[in-house]
Amino acid sequence: EYSRGALRSSAVSHLHTIWIRTHDSIGLGEEGPTHQPVEHLCALRAIPNLNVIRPADANETVEAWKAAILRKDGPTLLALTRQALPTMDRSTLAPAIGLHQGAYVLADMGEGTPEIILMASGSEVSLVLEAGQRLAEEGSSVRVVSFPCWELFKSTPESYRESVLPGAVKKRLAVEMGIGAGWEKWVGDGGEIISIEGYGASAPYKILMEKYGYTVENVYQRARKILG
Repeated sequence: EYSRGALRSSAVSHLHTIWIRTHDSIGLGEEGPTHQPVEHLCALRAIPNLNVIRPADANETVEAWKAAILRKDGPTLLALTRQALPTMDRSTLAPAIGLHQGAYVLADMGEGTPEIILMASGSEVSLVLEAGQRLAEEGSSVRVVSFPCWELFKSTPESYRESVLPGAVKKRLAVEMGIGAGWEKWVGDGGEIISIEGYGASAPYKILMEKYGYTVENVYQRARKILG
């Protein structure tokens, strides 16, 4: 909030500025609701000419830095996470270079056309990935999409966007630790969003994750409900 004027000015002026933000969710735990930025991702994405990148692991963070350095016509903001995250096994998943497209298919699990698309940014990608694996083991066809940057994805050709989020696949679930405004564009009429439509709370972060539904089990159950 304190730097919003300068941040907006860098976007208005098309400056090659790299902004670093950390502690991006209720993962702050005991810091409590005054320090948990539930609305800030949405507010930052609303600033024209600002690329907001929320990487999912170490490999995506490397690519996010590359994207920020390569962009010369405006600022980039990296929204990083406080809590430790797993580094995803790229020998079985798509390479992190997909970040430069804004969103990419991390994995297709099961046979044939996906029945459901699970998508997330940042720390929540590991949740949808594990939930997708559970669904696939039960026989469902699941697509998992890492969605680090809306602005980059919007700038890709429509054909690419359709290849990642096929219009024919209406069953979708987006997961992000913040307010859900804006995700409606990506989940469509047949999709749902796991979000926080209020302030956080003060408690150990693992307890908060459970209480607010940011667990593999909850993502899995919500996806099963969408699948019917």
